[in-house]
Amino acid sequence: MQKVWLAALPVALVACSPAEQPTESTLFASLSELCGQAFEGRVVSDDPRDADWAAETLVMHVRTCTEDQIRIPLHVGDDRSRTWVITRMGDRLELKHDHRHEDGSEDVVTQYGGTTHSVLTASRAEFPADPFSRTLFDREGIAVSMSNVWSITLEDGRFTYALDRPDRHFAAEFDLTEPVDAPPPPWGSQ
Repeated sequence: MQKVWLAALPVALVACSPAEQPTESTLFASLSELCGQAFEGRVVSDDPRDADWAAETLVMHVRTCTEDQIRIPLHVGDDRSRTWVITRMGDRLELKHDHRHEDGSEDVVTQYGGTTHSVLTASRAEFPADPFSRTLFDREGIAVSMSNVWSITLEDGRFTYALDRPDRHFAAEFDLTEPVDAPPPPWGSQ
């Protein structure tokens, strides 16, 4: 029996070779393919704290794409204050939240997010709160957010954005099979 197991070991190692492993670049490339398109979504988590968002139309717009960065404004009803910024940083991805006021100025709670620590799958990445974000949350009196982990998942014709921490789960899902008209630019864009 040991000989069969040992004989199978090289096959198992080849099946998991680094060249075939999913990378953040795979997810980044898949997101880049959506550039210019907008998609409607909805809140799919059931936390009562999300009732305001659940009552609004959500639209994500994969608006700007470069070789190393994708900017995705998130519209919550008429509120155009949020943009997800996904940046390729070598073999990792960084997610930042760019929050703006209607006049284009930055909100005091902005540019928070995190960087992936390891490859998850070709369709999912998790972003634990980075040191900048934890310092910001502490300074602004929202220390509960210091343990935030954001995630994005791209699969089965859906894009899911989620936030998780102890005693908190938020998720919004967007239908990628039915593009919608592009919304107005986010606040603060030229």
